[in-house]
Order: sequence, then C-alpha cells, then structure tokens
Amino acid sequence: MIYTITFNPAIDYILEVDKLEINEINRAKAERILAGGKGINVSIVLKNLGIDSIALGFLGGFTGQEIKRKIEKLGIKTDFVYIKNKSSRINVKLQTNAHGKIIEETAINSDGPEISEEEVNELIKKIEKIEKGDFIVISGSIARNMNENIYERICSKAKEKEIKIVVDTTGKYLLTSLKYNPFLVKPNKKELEEIFKTKINSKEEVIAFAQKLQENGAENVLISMDQFGAVLLTKDKKILYSTAPKGQLVNSVGSGDSMVAGFLTGFIMYDDYEKALKLGISAGSASAFSKELATKDEILYQYSKIKDGG
Repeated sequence: MIYTITFNPAIDYILEVDKLEINEINRAKAERILAGGKGINVSIVLKNLGIDSIALGFLGGFTGQEIKRKIEKLGIKTDFVYIKNKSSRINVKLQTNAHGKIIEETAINSDGPEISEEEVNELIKKIEKIEKGDFIVISGSIARNMNENIYERICSKAKEKEIKIVVDTTGKYLLTSLKYNPFLVKPNKKELEEIFKTKINSKEEVIAFAQKLQENGAENVLISMDQFGAVLLTKDKKILYSTAPKGQLVNSVGSGDSMVAGFLTGFIMYDDYEKALKLGISAGSASAFSKELATKDEILYQYSKIKDGG
C-alpha cells in the first residue's frame, strides 16, 4: 500500500477571467473547486492510474470536510487527523486565459491552521501502523507552528518499520531525510540549485549533484528538468535519462506530484526503472498539458509519444 502525507491541505478555488482589472468588479467565465495539496495530488494521480493509496495529513472545519468528501468521491481512502476548532485553508487562484492557455495566474494562498504537538503525535501513531514494505510519500511544506523536525520524525519511524520512503521537498527537509536512506527523492533542477547554492547549466551537472544526494543516503534520485526531460540515478548506480513529450503548458501545478505518482506506478507494476522513469515523465507532462491532474488516457498518450522519440 502507498500512503501519502499532506501537512497543509487546501481547497483550491480557481477562477478564470478574460482580463484581471485591478480595483474593478471582475466576472469569472469559469470556476473550479478542487482538493489541493501535494500528497493529495499524488493520491489522485495514483488512483487515475489504478493504484490505491491512503491519504494522511491534517484536516479541520467545514473546509476539511469538503476536502475529505472530494477525495473519497474519487475512490481514495483517507485517514486524516482532525484538528479541533480550526479550519483547513482555502487558496484562491485567478487565471487569465487565452485560447486555452494560462497567460497570467495570481495566487493568494493562506497559511492554514496551526498544528499542535498532540495532533502531530496522532499522525505519528498512524504511521506506526503502516506495514513493512509499504510506501510513504512525504511532500511539500510543513503546516504553521509545526516543529521543523517533522520530516526527520516521520523518516525515522518509517525506516524503523522498514517502510519505503519517498521525499518530494527541498532544502533542509530533503537534506535531513537523506540519512534515513529514502527509497526515492525527487527535487527538480531549480530545487537542486537551491540545495547546492549554485547554477546548474547542463545535464552532466545535474547528474553530478544528484550523485551527491545519492552519496548522502538516497537510494534513487529523480531530477525533473521540465521540457528537457528527467534524469534518474538508480539504487544499482545506473544513470537513466528520458526526454519529455512536447506539448503546450496549461497548468504547472501538480506536475511534480504527478511525476511521483507515475514513477511509483511504473515501479510497482513493472519493477523496471526505465519504465518507471518514462511513466513518471508522462504523468508529469500530461498534468502540465491539462487544466487538472492527468487522467490515465492522457498519461498513456504522452507515454506513447516518448516511446516514439518525444
């Protein structure tokens, strides 16, 4: 089983306008209300690909209940910690679109509720019930007021239980997870530059810095490079590269989460790193080319383009 953790879920309220006029009444031509958060995105794309998961994290208030309802309506199991007298956040995104392409996007993201130590301990107790050999995906930023050692606490508990750890974050949270030998880490090229405080100008440099993450404990390192494809350094020291399919960027939100879901699906279904890499790139690209997270058909279409040379 795969478990995903979203520390700070949200309702994403997306409004489309022809042109955003400041200090004027703007009329939306379309709206979407989605359950948001990196771990939730991973669970949704896994479900679209036929892989079950259980979504963990923190929910509160009427917004939390709506997030749970939307996720479970998709057939995804949940086991959230419910926070008292606090509500999960609402993020507002204003998009100006032309010919199906986002020209501008203005996002207003709230901080979300504070999470108490007692509530964190409830999440840890749920992790203690996960079985050996299962996967746990830890991604995104932590919630307000949460102790910054939360990644380490979860990774430590997961390693103790022999759970396969997937980390999709950056900075100190990724670096502190390495000593727990995560099964997979997935920074993108920009995040890799932030970690090592340098500009990366080539695929060879991407590989060199990815190797540093592997030397420090990561089993597999997956680096996404947007339209330039992705590099995978495998546990057995192989270096794999795949191009990305060509297409029109419609929405970059959730593409990295989709890549994680696609990679895990490929690995679980085929036990093959090359297929996992290509399915990961296909899922990330398909979500980037769509207004919402990619469906199975959209992902398989992009996969066929990669096999044909991208």
